[in-house]
Amino acid sequence: MPGWFPSTGPPARRSSGQRKGRPQVSHRANKKVKSLLHMGAMSAVQHCAQLRAYYERKVAEGKNKMLVLNNVRNKIVLRIFACVREDRNYNENVSFPLV
Repeated sequence: MPGWFPSTGPPARRSSGQRKGRPQVSHRANKKVKSLLHMGAMSAVQHCAQLRAYYERKVAEGKNKMLVLNNVRNKIVLRIFACVREDRNYNENVSFPLV
């Protein structure tokens, strides 16, 4: 795993149930990139119609807002990697599946 990977998944050291308190960010995560992705996800939920509809639908289903925001961050990362893989610029008119 590269050193710049933002680690958008669930927090580390949480599965055993023996730790009390808030989950911590993995020490391997690039906290600067993670915070930038978080701000980008918050902006995308406000300004991108596709991601706003996804966010509102999931929150209406009863999902935790931070869980849905984490999913939006992951979708942004997937879109970035899709553009890099296909060697093209981002085009908002291209449809991405939002399962």
